[in-house]
Amino acid sequence: MLSVIIPMYRTAEFVPELIREFERIADVAQERFGESCEFVFVNDGSPDDSHARLAAALPRARIAAQLVDHSRNFGSFAAIRTGLAAGTGDYFAVIAADLQEPPELMLDFLAILSRDEADVVVGRREGRNDPAGSKLSANLFWTLYRRLVMPEIPPGGVDVFGCNRAFRDELLRLAESKSSLVGQLFWIGFRRAEAPYERRPRAQGVSGWTWRKKLAYLSDSIFAFTDLPIRLLLLLGSAGLLLASGLGGMVTVLKLAGIIRVPGYTATVLTVAFFGAINILGLGVVGSYASRAYENTKGRPVSIVRAARRFGAAGSSRARTREG
Repeated sequence: MLSVIIPMYRTAEFVPELIREFERIADVAQERFGESCEFVFVNDGSPDDSHARLAAALPRARIAAQLVDHSRNFGSFAAIRTGLAAGTGDYFAVIAADLQEPPELMLDFLAILSRDEADVVVGRREGRNDPAGSKLSANLFWTLYRRLVMPEIPPGGVDVFGCNRAFRDELLRLAESKSSLVGQLFWIGFRRAEAPYERRPRAQGVSGWTWRKKLAYLSDSIFAFTDLPIRLLLLLGSAGLLLASGLGGMVTVLKLAGIIRVPGYTATVLTVAFFGAINILGLGVVGSYASRAYENTKGRPVSIVRAARRFGAAGSSRARTREG
């Protein structure tokens, strides 16, 4: 079975099209590969009526599905992890609810995984039909991500992926609350493949992937997967020592030449200002690492499931509720 994970947040208007597309994908998977599909919808505390629309549509749909509710909004990566944990398939795939990634990509993932050619398959975006501003910001974000965090990722970044059960199990073992799911995909290792696709234009609404979220995610990724800030601090410290040595030599020469009338005044001001800035920068870097380590040692779950419902292809459903 292929378990497809779909995080839902402010995407209620996509529900009818999602159901139609997934019914078609399930039919093709059965005919082409002899594999059944289940679709795990994770409602990540969406303020719109995503849950109500799914709860009404799934019992009538020709697909096996799960509907999982978070107790509040935990973010798309937490929703993906919840969906992966709930999935019961031998293979897993993740797709966004806005359908900008073509659903056929799930079949490409299944083809590679079922032939045992790879343990994880990432979508390699070869083009995007987005507005110029969105395209520019996305390209800048992923360029920085590749340069600062994970050089191995495709140039266009990674938004969707598929994996087998062994890879899924290892991914779920990394229960870090302040980290990067994309970074974890590449950190784990295993056999990796890529599936090319063309990103489709967004049919409705606007993306919730704002600059603020991008910067926060890039920051978490940098501190979780690279020691770049520490190396920068060492570089700045070394440069500061060289500058201080040169300044000291210059002040000594000027003093001996009788040019400086107030001994030590200029050198003291410059030295205090420069090394004060270095100390502040160092405290900020160390504090960033300490805060993330503190978050990861709290033992809090990445997400909390409020309720979950399972739907059979014929429309039967049963619900279970988890409290705590």
